[in-house]
Amino acid sequence: MSKPVSEKSNPGLESSARRNNHADWTRFFWFGLPSTAIDGADTPALRLMPPSPDYRPAPRFLELGPGFADEVVPAVFPEHVLRFRNQRWAERVGLASLSDAEWLAHFARFEPLPQNLERPLALRYHGHQFNSYNPELGDGRGFLFAQLEDERGRLLDLGTKGSGKTPYSRSADGRLTLKGGVREVLASEMLEALGVYSSKSFSLIETGESLFRGDEPSPTRSSVLVRLSHSHVRIGTFQRFFYLGENQHSQQLLDYCIRHFYPELESEAERASAFLRAVTRRSARLCGQWLAAGFVHGVLNSDNMTVTGESFDYGPYRFLPHYDPSFVAAYFDSAGLYAFGNQPRAVFRNLERLAEALTELADESALGAALREFTSELSRARSEALLARLGVERMGDDADQRLVSLLLDFLAATRMPYDRLFFDWFGGAASSERALHG
Repeated sequence: MSKPVSEKSNPGLESSARRNNHADWTRFFWFGLPSTAIDGADTPALRLMPPSPDYRPAPRFLELGPGFADEVVPAVFPEHVLRFRNQRWAERVGLASLSDAEWLAHFARFEPLPQNLERPLALRYHGHQFNSYNPELGDGRGFLFAQLEDERGRLLDLGTKGSGKTPYSRSADGRLTLKGGVREVLASEMLEALGVYSSKSFSLIETGESLFRGDEPSPTRSSVLVRLSHSHVRIGTFQRFFYLGENQHSQQLLDYCIRHFYPELESEAERASAFLRAVTRRSARLCGQWLAAGFVHGVLNSDNMTVTGESFDYGPYRFLPHYDPSFVAAYFDSAGLYAFGNQPRAVFRNLERLAEALTELADESALGAALREFTSELSRARSEALLARLGVERMGDDADQRLVSLLLDFLAATRMPYDRLFFDWFGGAASSERALHG
């Protein structure tokens, strides 16, 4: 396997740009990039940008003005080793032609992308963590680095994890372990393959530091992750303004979310309740997709749910070894609050908190009506996702539900490995004996 791209401290870009070398490579790169000679040239990264006409800068978060985020300075890392580059998604946002050195400049040293955010922004939010409200949250080891538009004009965020301390780091070091970064990549790739609406791991770079953690062997290696998602506006973002009584900021944030994430709601008379209904539907669909994938998020706090209904932030997650509603992913969740079977309840509880945060902007009865759509949407989404995994055509809600119930009863009774069911189903008769014996 070839040597990963590596860069010590802060040398300049390579002397001869290799823009087109990635064009025919695989859709993403993993622990095996070709060696790149990086010299001390002082050519600024920005001179080589934009990389293609498909790069569409869109720093829309600045529309919100002050009160929503804090400018921060990225950490300076002693070493940059490119471990993962999501070329397929880079192509979709116009960044595929970046040379390896340019990639490191933007996603390890965080030199700004052109016509984008001049400085990274640590976003402000609060949230309920294991049912306790925490007003001291915010981006503690990440920031919003840039915003882009895809080929359909949809807004996308490039956000980080492990990029250094912020005003919200508290006593933490603002870093991410390499193990944690690898787990993020594996989760997002697997969930995307299973049809879950997930953020994408865009870049993972090892950063040459030794970190100490109480829950894994230490010292351990460090990394910085960049994720691509449709939004980093969380339920906890609205909670913060409600807690502080800043109704004007709540209205600004609502208008921003509708304008960029739910433009179909622009003409609604009751915009806040229509927004909650849309977020409820998307969140229910996400939860149904998790359940079909056998995915246990592990930490479904309200600050870990976005208003776009997109799965993100993969810490102590697990995939089911076998069907078990009581299965817990996080070792610190001793009560099973976020167990596999409790995820619908956890998601709905967070939606209730979003409804509470919108009470100054909408009639409470309208907000309640919006929340009542959760159960039916969840049931429908779970059936659709499970039948899609089986390759079975839908026959209507009632028939779909009967099949799903039989399937789950079979999995519970046999304790068959969860994913093996789908492998055996597609394997046909050759797999029947193993399937019957669980």
